Amino acid sequence: MSSFHRDAAGRACFGGLPLEDALKQAGVSTPAYVYDLDAIEAGARELVGALGEKHVVAYAIKANSAASVVKRIAKAGAGADLVSGGELEVALGCGMLPERIVMSGVAKSDRELDRAISLNLLAIQAESVEELPRIAARAKALGKRARASLRVNPGIEIDSHAHIATGHDEAKFGILESDLPRAFDFARNNAEHLTVSGISTHVGSMLKQPEPYLESARTVCNVAKAFRAQGGELEFIDFGGGFGIDYGGGAAEPPANFARRALALAAAEGLGDLKLVIEPGRALVGPHGALLTSVIQLKESGERRWVMVDAGMNDLIRPALYAAKHRVESCAAPPSDKAWRVVGPVCESSDDFGEHPLSDSPSGLLVMRDAGAYGFAMASEYNGRALPAEIFISGGKVVHHKPSPGVDAWVKSRLEA
Repeated sequence: MSSFHRDAAGRACFGGLPLEDALKQAGVSTPAYVYDLDAIEAGARELVGALGEKHVVAYAIKANSAASVVKRIAKAGAGADLVSGGELEVALGCGMLPERIVMSGVAKSDRELDRAISLNLLAIQAESVEELPRIAARAKALGKRARASLRVNPGIEIDSHAHIATGHDEAKFGILESDLPRAFDFARNNAEHLTVSGISTHVGSMLKQPEPYLESARTVCNVAKAFRAQGGELEFIDFGGGFGIDYGGGAAEPPANFARRALALAAAEGLGDLKLVIEPGRALVGPHGALLTSVIQLKESGERRWVMVDAGMNDLIRPALYAAKHRVESCAAPPSDKAWRVVGPVCESSDDFGEHPLSDSPSGLLVMRDAGAYGFAMASEYNGRALPAEIFISGGKVVHHKPSPGVDAWVKSRLEA
């Protein structure tokens, strides 16, 4: 369920606080992201509870790496799935335990591998057979034994945008089943410095129903059973993440339901003794974040109507990159039946947030809903625009904010280049 709601006066609210008041309390201007920390923590607790304390909810930090957010998810008992050394340091700095962290990524640097091995993370996810010798070599150099998991590419097509489908046989991610015998052989012959502790996968994102998720999970189960049959010892199986949310196009199955179905499948496949890892990101934070933007001016030309706002694709790139839809509404009043095309200031035709029902003459503050995941995390300074501010709400008030660095900081950095 989204944190967005309206009060009796029709004002847009987040976490019980009118969004206009959130801006005032924080003392920042738009564009600004706002997050409901209480809802994020509650959702994480529900998912951790559904999976059980034996298992690991590994939050995909790439979705939203703000410490105020990650600390709440860690407080709920979750670990992390991460794809860089920077994300690893954020996870550790926010209190996440190494034994509840998995490191993914197709091109990990030696420095990242060394740090992961030294910390004895739950696993380094091997995305190719060719990566295994690198992991073993770094472990040997450190005088340690690395814990790796084999990320299996299940060769499954999903109904999703091509840029977020990761489990088909042409994706750069994971090891094809036909290549797994080579991976098994390498692990067996290099056991002094490498142990395969898990089998994992990730089929893609925005899965609204469990079936594609469970289909790829069955592949993991089959590989895990084959590995065990050859004498391999496993600690966990990792079914990945990709749980979708409702961006306005239809409800998605709650993450806890995915978790329960995953547990049932593992038990049915005779793997109930193993730890189960899942990697939610968007589902934990997406509905509990929004982007606030101000109307700059209107433009009408023929039958076309545009609302020019101060947030652009540099602040929220998902519509331009994935053709994603985010509901845009006035903060002052509920939507009307007059459609306006909302566009940003960036010098690209793709800086377009789509048509939305606004008032006859939109003005003031607008809210772009369900922007808590892959919003600020993918923001840039393109066109010389500063990164947006961030506002964190808890208990119906602003408890923390991070101001925008401002355009002057961008100018200074470019003049120093």
